Amino acid sequence: MYQSMDFKGYNISNENEEIVPIGSMNYISTKYESLDYEVIENELYREEEQKKGYRFVVQKDFSRWMAFFWIGVTIAFIGIIIFISIEIGTTFKFNMIKKYFDGCTEADCMIKPYLVALLLNLIPSLIGSCLIVYVEPMAKGSGIPAVKCFLNGIKVPRLIRLKTLVVKVIGVACVALGGMWGGKEGPMIHAGSIVAAGISQGKSTTFNKDLGALNFFREDHEKRDFVSGGAAAGIAAAFGAPVGGLLFSLEEGASFWNQALTWRTFFGSMVSMFVLHSVLSAYHGHPGDLTYKGLLNFGKFEDLSYHILDIPVFVLMGIVGGLTGALFCHLNLRLFIFRKRYVNKDWKKVLEVLIVCATTVTISFLLILFTSDCKKLGLDPTDHPIQFGCNDGEFNAMAALWFQLLEGTVRSLFHDTPDVFNTTTVVYFCICAYFITLWTYGVHFSGGVLIPGLCTGAAWGRLVGLAVFHFFPNTNIGIYSLIGAASQLGGITRMTISLTIILVEATGSITFGLPLMICLMTAKWVGDFFSESIYDTQIELSGMPLLAWDPPPLSSNIYANNLMTHPVITFKTKETVGNIVKTLKTYSHNGFPVIEYVQNYELDEGKTKCYLRGLILRSQLIVLLQNKIFNGPLTNYWDSVTMETFREDYPRYSSIEDIELLQNDLKLTIDLSRFMNPSPYIVQHTMSLPRIFKLFRAMGLRHIVVVNDSNEVAGIVTRKDLARYKVIRHMGKISVTELKFSSKMD
Repeated sequence: MYQSMDFKGYNISNENEEIVPIGSMNYISTKYESLDYEVIENELYREEEQKKGYRFVVQKDFSRWMAFFWIGVTIAFIGIIIFISIEIGTTFKFNMIKKYFDGCTEADCMIKPYLVALLLNLIPSLIGSCLIVYVEPMAKGSGIPAVKCFLNGIKVPRLIRLKTLVVKVIGVACVALGGMWGGKEGPMIHAGSIVAAGISQGKSTTFNKDLGALNFFREDHEKRDFVSGGAAAGIAAAFGAPVGGLLFSLEEGASFWNQALTWRTFFGSMVSMFVLHSVLSAYHGHPGDLTYKGLLNFGKFEDLSYHILDIPVFVLMGIVGGLTGALFCHLNLRLFIFRKRYVNKDWKKVLEVLIVCATTVTISFLLILFTSDCKKLGLDPTDHPIQFGCNDGEFNAMAALWFQLLEGTVRSLFHDTPDVFNTTTVVYFCICAYFITLWTYGVHFSGGVLIPGLCTGAAWGRLVGLAVFHFFPNTNIGIYSLIGAASQLGGITRMTISLTIILVEATGSITFGLPLMICLMTAKWVGDFFSESIYDTQIELSGMPLLAWDPPPLSSNIYANNLMTHPVITFKTKETVGNIVKTLKTYSHNGFPVIEYVQNYELDEGKTKCYLRGLILRSQLIVLLQNKIFNGPLTNYWDSVTMETFREDYPRYSSIEDIELLQNDLKLTIDLSRFMNPSPYIVQHTMSLPRIFKLFRAMGLRHIVVVNDSNEVAGIVTRKDLARYKVIRHMGKISVTELKFSSKMD
């Protein structure tokens, strides 16, 4: 049995300290702690509860609603900043490129607009990548996998800090201005989570400012609920889809949910969407228009109808999306291994971003140069039509696909008439889009896969629509483009319900919910047959101990005494300061059972029994040592200790090495009975793994004490002990493997 822990390793054996192979998914990193969702109902908590009345209950509930309101408003303004900065920057860039292109009618003068486009894309890409690599690496990518892990109960370092938010926002703008194939919608989820975590705490640890408000939310389980709402509000702002945001948070993010959280999350999402819409409508000269679309506008389908005979075609498209999505995840895993092996220096990471950016620009120019697809002005799907290679009064259709934002390209593929793009143009664009998205996803920049995935799927979906249109001229090819977009993104991310509603809300086509659901479920089933989703793959590669929804199948023959860590480091109810300090410096455990030795001569023939009295957390012990809450003649601080004492340093508690104590302090004692949790969750050593698993999932536990038949402490089970059992489903086969622990994972 592998020994584990929930802080940085619970007596990890030497065999688990082997070198972790690059790209291995059979290890759990010991650098990730877990969050403490359990409420410590000690004497201080009970005293605080007795002083409260119904007025406090109303105040706290009102504060929750107000916090969600300001979360929605703040996220909306972050979205507005991103939107306006990108719009101003891209308008300047595309106008500049158009200026040089329009003065170029032959291939031999292609070098000038190419160099201009290359320079205008490389500069913001360089800025964005340098911010990620040298300032805050946690702002890399979309942030969705990390947010998902946080909501599962994992403490991800630097995930929800203000510096991460600033770098994320600037990085997202740089990605769009640099022409990189990365969407800003995924990062909005991460940004929303950071905003929610910050506002709900009423203080900033970055600036060391405490507003003295909302301190009753300074607990992990409270912050978790706010982060769930913030993620949903981010989706609502990005897609203009409040219901989709709510369902995304429920489907992909939150591992714990309740009815009250549903209402508050929906409220925050609605506030976020309408604040963003109202401000942007005023910015575009339509003040008071609340129907202006959000950061992403797919456009509304005016004539959207389908026949029962279309359903088999949609299913086939779902199969294609699942197959191409599974291939995407597999190839991206191979690419990850290559990057870990060879792109392992900071300067190489920045260089890779610049190479990807330059390659994207080069491919777009080569396609424009070697394809001849000229259409009359008036059909142009972009605000910056380019004439290159075409006669007066015409524009280059291939250039129209490349020289606009990705969401604009998706909108064009959805709504433009069949004669706007030649089939050859769409084929070349589709192939290049797939491999550029594959290469781009994973480089060091702030961008997600949502919009690039939709754009790729919309391209091959339009090809299907053109084929159907050839035989049935009354067909709306935009329908097939929409199904292709959903199938492709569903095959990559395996999103189902939330993506269906997001696309329904973003296109205003509620009648098309059934076909979307059919293709997304098909794409998920097909993709799951071959590989895991791109997000789950990232999580496993990082070694985060994600706790699955269900226990491993056929595991009822595994009991608590097979899972638990033993022997356990314990404290007595009255413990010396010296022993506590020595233990905290020697071991990095998070929770310690508090015991009491009792000698019973009548029943146990004079044997001494070790009975469980409670559980004390490492953070609590740190606070007690830091404030010198000791038993002694010169330490009369007991009456001044309240729950606020333990909330002041949340969530960044001091390290035991940073606490300075006098030699005389080490001889004093601490009465832990006042601060420990006197009624921690316990299980008998004979309880099965599935029952223990359900306790952890339902209650959000971090650790649970195992006792024997005599109520003596036998061991302890942590969430990592459960997370190490990984269920593998591949090619129709199912198996369970036991992961190893390692402290050597990056």
